[in-house]
Amino acid sequence: MADPAALHAAKRESLVEALRQARGPNEGPVALAKDTSNLFRDRAARTRRRLDVRGFNQVLSVRDGFVEAEGMIPYEDLTRECLAHGVMPAVVPQLKTITLGGAVAGVGIESSSHRQGLVHDTMLELDVLLGDGRVVRCTPDNAHADLFFGFPNSYGTLGYALRVKAKTLPVKPYVRLEHRACSNGDEYFAQLKNLLNTGVADFIDGTVFSPEKMFITLGRFSDTAPYTSDYTYENIYYRSISEKREDYLTVQDYLWRWDTDWFWCSKNVLAQNPLVRRIYGKKRLGSRTYTKIMRWNSRVGVTTKLERLLGLHSESVIQDVDIPISRAAEFLDFYSKQIRLWPQWVCPIGVRDEKFALYPVRRGWYVNFGFWDVKRTREAHPPGHFNRLVEQKVSELGGIKSLYSDSYFAEDDFHRRYGGAAYDALKKKYDPAGAFPRLYDKCVLKA
Repeated sequence: MADPAALHAAKRESLVEALRQARGPNEGPVALAKDTSNLFRDRAARTRRRLDVRGFNQVLSVRDGFVEAEGMIPYEDLTRECLAHGVMPAVVPQLKTITLGGAVAGVGIESSSHRQGLVHDTMLELDVLLGDGRVVRCTPDNAHADLFFGFPNSYGTLGYALRVKAKTLPVKPYVRLEHRACSNGDEYFAQLKNLLNTGVADFIDGTVFSPEKMFITLGRFSDTAPYTSDYTYENIYYRSISEKREDYLTVQDYLWRWDTDWFWCSKNVLAQNPLVRRIYGKKRLGSRTYTKIMRWNSRVGVTTKLERLLGLHSESVIQDVDIPISRAAEFLDFYSKQIRLWPQWVCPIGVRDEKFALYPVRRGWYVNFGFWDVKRTREAHPPGHFNRLVEQKVSELGGIKSLYSDSYFAEDDFHRRYGGAAYDALKKKYDPAGAFPRLYDKCVLKA
């Protein structure tokens, strides 16, 4: 059997050579040729140098407390290999198609984040391909520590992660779930903070169905289970939250509990209708299928044309925002008055390290609010109206938002919030020729 490390080295050298040969004055910025993307912002069409990185999708090793893997491996494959060794990546983002490198370059989160932080908090080491063809190894304390702490939230504007070494956690066969109900925001976040401070669960997240109907879900590893529920086909996980006080899942099904229905967004492609669900079939239920449908609709514009016929105006409001827990009830109140797209996901984050320059958060508890839907109104609004309201409120409450979807910041405000001088220094040091676009251009101007 071929040595994974030797195969990785050969692929890396081939990719470096491809990048160097593609360099030229009219080639355009570098971009990746890949099969999946979990970015939700349409970018302007332009010439790009496409690097084919699809072959960087293998686990290199699973050892005591960590996994080494290539940057383009989807979490579905990474997690399968880790579970075979009795461990899991310390943070497993919710969708199977998210890649390890993408979660490090962006912002990855899940219900273990109250203990482990974001995906980049679990990173121990990474190899980054720079625009000039160099590959640099970054650790928290070597000569490239600035890139180690500056790479998260850079979205491919400083380089690409070819190899990542990240923390793992031991698992048990099952996860016992407990769904606790609350009826108002103040009570909800007070209870959540108490649960976080007492450290009672291995996993914590929540679902808000309305301002009067909300649940905190606690997950605990278990060696045994009296039964296990199956939410991979006919049954829908998020509906069970309000129907059951207790539940059991295999650890694998727990980690992918949200993927089958893309949280609850599968309703937009009719996959929650029992008849249509059977037509899809079990294998086609999941984020991979729904993403393809969404991108097809974005190109063809079927939904937009139908909305025009019905006299509706629409705006995609697809956001994840992180709010200090002391202001979380205020954000929920704002959301319930201005946005009102339900359900809404809630996930607590325990911030332990303030060194990550491009996603600056303070030590303590944050709450991630995830909401992904289309706001439809009879009255017209300026482009980005509701997303701008969200950005303004997040800023007012001392929070920060992810950049995988639409953003509308003014340039000086963006630089102040996402690294500013630190990003400029990283760009000058690691991409002086501008092989990659700048972060603002890519995430806000959609270059």
